[in-house]
Parts: sequence; structure tokens; C-alpha cells
Amino acid sequence: MKTMDEKRENSYLFGGNMSYVEEQYELYLEDPSSVDDSWKQYFDKLSKEPAVDGSTSSKDKNHTAVIENLAEKAKQNALYTPAVSGGASNSKQHLVERLISAYRRLGALVAKVDPLKLQKYPEVPELDPKYHGLTEADMDQEFVTDDTFFGKKSMKLRDLLKSLQDTYANTVGVEYMYIANHDAKKWLQEKLESVKSKPSYSKEQKLNILQQLTEAEGLEKYLHTKYVGQKRFSLEGGESFVVSMDAVVQHAASKGVKELVVGMAHRGRLNMLVNIMGKAPSVLFDEFEGKYATNLKAGDVKYHNGFTSTIDTEHGPMFIDLAYNPSHLEVVNPVVSGIAHSRQYRYQSKKEILPVLVHGDAAVIGQGVVQETLNLSLTKFYGCGGTVHIVINNQIGFTTSLHEESRSSAFCTDIAKMVDCPIFHVNADDPEGVAFVSELAVEYREKFENDVFIDIVCYRKLGHNEQDTPALTQPEMYRAVAKHPGSRKVYADALVAEGTLEQSKPEEMVSSYRTLMDKGVGNEKVNDSHVVDHAPKWDEYKGKPYTDKADTKVSLEVLKDLSKKITTVPEGFVPHKIVEKLLADRAAMGKGEMNLDWGMGEHLAYATLVNDGYPIRLAGEDAGRGTFTHRHAVLHDQNPEKPDFTYIPLNHISEKQGEFVVLNSVLSEEAALGFEYGYATAEPEGLTLWEGQFGDFVNGAQVMIDQFIASGEAKWGVQCGLVMLLPHGYEGQGPEHSSARIERFLQLCADENMECIQPSNGGQMFHALRRQMLRNIRKPLIIFTPKSLLRNKDASFPLTDLSEGSFKTVIGEVDPEIKPQNVKRVLVCTGKVYYDLVNGRKEFKRNDVAILRLEQLYPFPKDAFAAEMDKYSKAPEVVWVQDEHQNQGAWNYVLHHVIDNMTENQTLSYAGREPSSSPATGYAGVHKAQQKALVEQAFAEKLDTVF
Repeated sequence: MKTMDEKRENSYLFGGNMSYVEEQYELYLEDPSSVDDSWKQYFDKLSKEPAVDGSTSSKDKNHTAVIENLAEKAKQNALYTPAVSGGASNSKQHLVERLISAYRRLGALVAKVDPLKLQKYPEVPELDPKYHGLTEADMDQEFVTDDTFFGKKSMKLRDLLKSLQDTYANTVGVEYMYIANHDAKKWLQEKLESVKSKPSYSKEQKLNILQQLTEAEGLEKYLHTKYVGQKRFSLEGGESFVVSMDAVVQHAASKGVKELVVGMAHRGRLNMLVNIMGKAPSVLFDEFEGKYATNLKAGDVKYHNGFTSTIDTEHGPMFIDLAYNPSHLEVVNPVVSGIAHSRQYRYQSKKEILPVLVHGDAAVIGQGVVQETLNLSLTKFYGCGGTVHIVINNQIGFTTSLHEESRSSAFCTDIAKMVDCPIFHVNADDPEGVAFVSELAVEYREKFENDVFIDIVCYRKLGHNEQDTPALTQPEMYRAVAKHPGSRKVYADALVAEGTLEQSKPEEMVSSYRTLMDKGVGNEKVNDSHVVDHAPKWDEYKGKPYTDKADTKVSLEVLKDLSKKITTVPEGFVPHKIVEKLLADRAAMGKGEMNLDWGMGEHLAYATLVNDGYPIRLAGEDAGRGTFTHRHAVLHDQNPEKPDFTYIPLNHISEKQGEFVVLNSVLSEEAALGFEYGYATAEPEGLTLWEGQFGDFVNGAQVMIDQFIASGEAKWGVQCGLVMLLPHGYEGQGPEHSSARIERFLQLCADENMECIQPSNGGQMFHALRRQMLRNIRKPLIIFTPKSLLRNKDASFPLTDLSEGSFKTVIGEVDPEIKPQNVKRVLVCTGKVYYDLVNGRKEFKRNDVAILRLEQLYPFPKDAFAAEMDKYSKAPEVVWVQDEHQNQGAWNYVLHHVIDNMTENQTLSYAGREPSSSPATGYAGVHKAQQKALVEQAFAEKLDTVF
């Protein structure tokens, strides 16, 4: 006999529910997390029970045994009611439901999305009714279909199968059943199944789609004829991208979107500029003919350049910002996300700013920055409310086409599944399907605030570029390409065949567009009268001459008031004992009772800036606490009754203050830095900072530094005030925890493109951060921040350093015992090694040695450095001292600057580590010996003269 508890536990296992239970079990087998927790727990338990025949079963070993167990429990249940006899529709209903589920899950694998018809489809047995025990005899039986949205409560199996094939395995294939959000899945099912993935467009809408294809094809053919052999990364074969983008723009406007921020690489970019954004063809033609902007130091090729315009839609003006993009195809992804997030912050609305990313099929699956950016998309401080992704799927990389060569997944878009978002695969020869899924993507993003992917499967008519011969490596593909008439012709013929258009109309449209190209004009889309209020206010920063000076001092009264506010916690707040002491020390610092450390100098810089209304965004892998436990910008209540309560003192400065946002980023360098760069380019009136956990880790973001931060202004005229905080210092922590690669940044410095500084105390940090905002210029600022100096008493400073003076690009000798007339040797250095040299001077009793600190490396402070060197013009020896190895650090950069400021009678020597292929030793003992040796070398009686 069964107990009442056992009967209650299995009360839902009666005949009428068995098909539903089996469907749940099928989903559980595929992904246990896809079913409700109660079902998961039940199936976990059931899979361990003996089978009906007494054998041991498990969900992995014996699917049949578990099903039999379910059926047996149902029969034994007091509530069990046998299924009504009378036909296959009753006894096989659950098999039909499994078939429906199979098409929803797997239909995309066999969807007819390849316009070249070369795709080899995998065997998917689950899509065959026979796999589920359904036979030809069942095809004309009626089955209940109320769990579908085909508009009927029951259907013949034959008709149901056709509807499933049309919806999920025709020219549109959709992947979405892995999504955990039940409402999202049902919403997609209704949208797709209600029209069988075949939209019903009016004649006017169809004409618009044909017009988009005509313009897309027309521009490419015109350029191909007029500028033979010039690179343009043609869209031919993928013209339906323009249909997709037009649908996104128009539909987004209907949903209240005011702005699109778009990132895309090369293919189709010129078409995007002319046929979507309204760039005048004549301007594009000028670029092909060698004309260029005269206000840029370097400039860039035409298919890298960005563009902004405001175009008219049926629902009002739409501002479109196409971001600049280097040849590193996907690195623009986080930059676009950062730009969009910044403008959403200004709007205080995610729905009004829509980021759109356009990918290539080889790049979207092949480049890690895509994964990094997707991983940002749903996190608290990076999310943009969803991004629409469009993949121009040429089915080929440069010459790599076979799946086994190009990727390990079935689809190039499989990476999108990591963020639980839908993927629409669509045949480019079905432009109505392209428009349909593009509109659906916008709606999904608006409703569920998540990313969505559109995979337009097309082909590349020409090579990777127009000088390539693709048939060399893909003869079969390019035989098919040569026979393909093009998406425009395919669609035009279809419209003529269905009676929508007269036979002559398509060619008339082609001729009309050609006439426009001859005149150098496009279709009227641009609305120059519309002012974009949310565009960043860059005018006051453009064209301003560089200056390293600003009035950054703050009165003692204000400093003391702010110090009190940033060291006070709410009543009842219980800080950690370490933090409690830190706050007490900082309170004493703010009263002038003890010298300030680095953390306090940094905090007061932020406090004074937000007090003046500047918003601040500080991001990094451990930015809240600080990697070296020095910052503590976010305080955590230790009261066990309030385990998640945090307090940020910098957000409690004044009622009208700027907001201070500090966040611990995901474990990412490339995407995280790219995001903050994008954010800073869209926010000149706020301070944006990115901190590396260790300066060395910025290696993982080198592309962002090379292609955007260092050269963005010279190539594209894009200004940016991003601050990078890179912990740097040789502390015996090994090769990956020592060097922020100062030499690499200095090699990239030219044209006053950015600033590189290495402050030697927190007072300098205070003035540098304030200077960054108070000047009327915006340049990236690279700060090589310390590690051991964060708590070094020698690096502390009085509060008056903040109320007086400014950032010193060079700090001269500060010891009054060192008299210029007695100096025989001048040591020039930067960073932490200064304090080692001061202690070394005491040890060796060398009052004839002066020490100069170079605090700003680039732009080199020529006047300030010359003034300090002039004081010691009679000293016969000048020595550059650095922690870094001789082939690294600032030595090779400062060499000629030091020589330029030496007299004829002076010699230059080097003191530091020998050249090395590794940034630092991993052995603590070797490190100490090297550090001792370089200090001894600096004070040695005899020096090895370099110059």
C-alpha cells in the first residue's frame, strides 16, 4: 500500500498529464536547468529508482526505464484515469507533442537558409515522425494542438508537420528553446507560429524592401565599375543586410528609440553609410579619388571611418552614430557598448538608445572579444538593455570555409547562447524573412532587455577584397556564386510572378538609382534640421592647444569638510576592523593631524570633483576595495543582519553632487577597457577611469590601446579623456606583477595624443586627477600607479599640498642639505625608485648627489626639466636610474631629452637592471640583489659612461 504522502507526491501522474510529464522529462534530459525546480528534483529522485523490471536505471543509462516508471506510478495512482479509447489521436498525443518540441528545438539545423544550396544538413532523427513512433497511418489523424499558436485547437498530423516545417525549417530557422525565461519562449512561439515565420507585407512594404535591395546592389555595381580594383569590401551577395538594417531603424523608431549606436567592420560599411545613413555618394566618390580630411594628423581608409547623421523615419527622426573601426574586426563591440551605456546614463533610459553590432561569420565565433563583450551585457554596470546583432554570414572567412576548419560549433552564432538570447537564421534570398526577423529582434530586445542575433546567411560574390580571386581556394562555392542571379533579381522576379509589380518596374528602379549615382546624390534621408540634444558636448574641447597646467588647489576649509564626509558612516553601520582603523586614520589626515597617504589623496580628488558636479565612473577588477586593499571606496556592513548592505561615502557629499560610480568589472581587460574608452568618448564632462588589477594585465587589452586610445584622435578626430590606472613597481612579485610596460606606451606617444605620468605621492595624484577635468582639453591619461608606495611613510604628504600648488611635471631636489654648488652627480628617475635612492644617499652619505623626479613622461616637460637641470650645470655626472630592465622602462625614451639638457662637460650614465626578455625575476632573492645593485650602481665612485 502507498502512503498518503507518496500518493500526494505523484498526484499529477494521471493519464491526461502523461504527455506533458514526458515532455518535461525530455527537456530535463537535454538540460536539467530548463525545467522547474520541482520537476528537476522529482526526476533526479526518479532516475535513481529501480525500473519496473527491477533493474537499476538512471537518466543517463536508461531513458526507457524512467518513462516506464512514470507510467507505472500513474497507473497506481488513485487519481489515474485511463485515456479515452477511440483512435490514435488519444493514444499518441504525447508523441505528437514530442515532435512539436523537437522542431522548436532542432528545426534550425535543417532550415533552408543557404542561398547557394551547398549546405550539407546533418541527420536529425528527432525531426522524423517515425522517430517518435508516428507512422504514415497517423498523418490524417487529428491531434490536439492547443500548445501551439497555429490558430487551431487540433490539426491533422500532416498539416501540423507542414506548419512546423514552414515555421522552423524553411527559409527562417530559430534557436530559442534553451532560454530559461518561460515567458520569452512563449512570446517567440506566438510571434513565429502565428504567421509560420512568413510575414504578410503590403505592396508598399514590398516595394520598400525591393528598393533597399536595388540601392544596395546598385551602389556596389557602380563602385565596381567606376573604381575598378579598389578595396571596398563589397556587400554583393549580402545585400539583404541593408533590408535588415532599414527594418531595425524603422521598427526601433516605432518603439521609441531615439538613437542607434552602430559598430561594424568593413563588409557592407560603405553601403551602410550611403543607403542607410544618407552620406552623399559624391563625398564617398571623392574619397575613392584620393581626397581626404585636412584636419587629421593621420586619417584612415574610407571603410574604417565613422559617421553620424539624423535620418527621417515614419515615426520621427533617428540619430545614427556609426563608430570608427580598425581592421581588428570585432574590437569595436565593447566600444559601442560603452558609448551606448554612457548615452543611456545621460538619458536615464535604456530603451531610447539602441546598440547594434554587425559581425562577420568568421569573426563573431573566432574572436574572443565577442565573448568578453557578451559577458558584460547582462552585468549591473555594463548592460545596455540588449544589443541587436546582425551577422553578415558569407559562409567563408578569408579563404576558410569548411566548418571543421573555421569553428567547432554547428553555427557561427552559437556563442550567443551564453547570454540566453534567441538566434534567427534567415536566407538572404528571402528579404521579407530578413525584414520580419529584424523587426522581431527589435521587439524582443525592447520587451525582454536582452541581446538578440540575426544570422543572415548569404555569400560573398567577390573575394575578401576586390583584388582577390576566391575561386583559387573555393572552386565549388564560386561556381555556385557565378550562377546565382543575386537577391535583388530573385525577389524582383518573385514580386512580378505574384502580380505585385509589373514586369518593367524592377529595371526602372535600377535605372533610377543609377541616375542618382551619376549625379552623386542619394535618396533623401538626412534631416539636418534635427538637433540631437543628447550628443556629447565636445565643441569646447576641440582644437584647443595642449597645456599641462590647471588651477587644481582646493581650500583647507573645503578639504576638511569633505574629509569628514568621506570618513563618516551611517549610524548603526559596522565596518570591518581594518576599515574602521583606516577611516579613523583618514579622519585624522583630514584634520591635518597626520600626513596623507595615496588613498586619501585619491579620495579627496574624487570628493572635490563630485562636489563640483562632475560625475565619476571608476571601473576595474577590484576597483571598489582596490587590488592592494588601499581604496575602500565601497564599505561593507559587517552586521550579520545586513549582509548585503554597502555604503559609498563619495555619494554622500552634497545634494547636487555628481554621481560617483565605482564597480568591480568582470575578469576582462580587452572588452572592459574598450567599454570604458567608448564611455569616455561619449562623456567629456565626466571623469572615466579604468584600473588594471596589475599594470601587466593591460597586455590583454593591447589592441584597444594601439587602435583606439593612442591613435583614435590622429586617425578619426575622436577625443577621449579616459584615465588608465596601471599599478607598476618592482616589488619582487614576479614577471607578471611588476611592469605596466611603460616603454610600450611611450613608443605610442606622439602628436600630444595622450599623457603618461608616474606620480610619486598621493598629492600628485590629487592634482593630476583634478587637472584632467579642469582643463579645456581631453586626452587619455595613463597613470603608472604604485603598489608599495601606497603605504610607504616616506611617500606621505601634508594636507597643505592639496590646498597649494598644482601637479608638478618635474620635482626637483627637496632636501635643503643638498646645495647645488656642491653637487657632483645628478640622478634622474621616475616612480618608486626615488625613495630607494633617497635612502641610498643617506646610507652612502652622498650629499654631493641631487635627485630629480620626472613625474610626467609624456608630453615631456621640457621647460620644467631644463629649469631643474640648469641648477646643476656644473655637476660633471648625470645618471638615469630606473627599476626596469635597460631595454624596458623609460630609458630609451628619455635618453635624448636628458642629453638635450646636459652641458658639454657632463657625461650620462645608466643605473638599473641589465637587459632582459622577461619584465622581472620571479625569485625574491634575485630581486633583492638586483635592487641593491642598482642603488649601489647609482652611487658608485666610477660609472660606466653611456654618453
